[in-house]
Amino acid sequence: MDFRHLGNSGLVVSEISYGNWLTHGSQVEEDAAVACVRAALDEGITTFDTADVYAQGRAEEVLGRALKGERRDGLEIFSKVYWPMGTGRNDRGLSRKHIMRGAEDSLRRLGTDYIDLYQAHRFDYKTPLEETLRAFDDLVRQGKVLYIGVSEWRAEEIERALKIADEMGLDRLVSNQPQYNMLWRVIESEVVPVCEREGVGQIVWSPIAQGILTGKYLPGQAPPEGSRATDEKGGARLIKARGADDQELLQRVQDLRPVAEEVGLSLAQLAVAWVLQNPNVSSAIVGASRPEQVRDNVRAAGVRLDEEVMRRIDGILGDKVTRDPALTVSPAERP
Repeated sequence: MDFRHLGNSGLVVSEISYGNWLTHGSQVEEDAAVACVRAALDEGITTFDTADVYAQGRAEEVLGRALKGERRDGLEIFSKVYWPMGTGRNDRGLSRKHIMRGAEDSLRRLGTDYIDLYQAHRFDYKTPLEETLRAFDDLVRQGKVLYIGVSEWRAEEIERALKIADEMGLDRLVSNQPQYNMLWRVIESEVVPVCEREGVGQIVWSPIAQGILTGKYLPGQAPPEGSRATDEKGGARLIKARGADDQELLQRVQDLRPVAEEVGLSLAQLAVAWVLQNPNVSSAIVGASRPEQVRDNVRAAGVRLDEEVMRRIDGILGDKVTRDPALTVSPAERP
């Protein structure tokens, strides 16, 4: 495993992070989830990403139990707050009330006394940003959170938060967690330049495009039984929206196979290695329902692809790449 600093912060994270959005507490049984976490640890992964809303808290509980007994100082545990966690008026968003309560609940479910990185899961247009940043800063001062970050924020939102933090003397954002992969590159034109200038690192999710870039979805064939595209709990609608029904796209992915083989990688490994070529990416989040998927993906750590390989990938995918910075993920995707 290779390691990188999280943005310009002093926090060092594993190039590959383990995330449990679609698996723990919902898609797979706990024994299988724990086996995946053990495989991640065995492969040198030290960074684990979750959120309160994943399986409505159960994902945090499973992760906490799976990591119990590990040396806490050797781990980086990330969580998030924003999405509804109850039916009450204040059970959502980035108000001070919801953030402080959310942090306490996440700490309890994870079985830890601090969270390494606490992230605003989306931007809250109804709460003053000053209130949100002050609440995060208070958690840092209390020692319950070490660093703060955001997920799927636009460039202008990140800039505004950093300006306010500097003016008010509050803790600064060190990370953003966007979707990013060979097919979905909307952060490159605006978000990445701002973050590079401000020392904010990307912790990217969906590096294999929900499985599409693994090559397991073949053109003209039904999705494999047991794959996420056949499992509504496993994100079938999202995977289809990302191209599992696009026959031309599926063929383009198959056309990437010779490129992967020439550099000694599987298609999934090539996809993960591709996102790690971006110097603003601090870590790529992988998920799994089986331990062997973890072991396969971590082989992308430390891989460096030359410029010719990167050009060939672009040439093959062509107009199937989405770059429009105006696009964001829908609320239903919630990673």
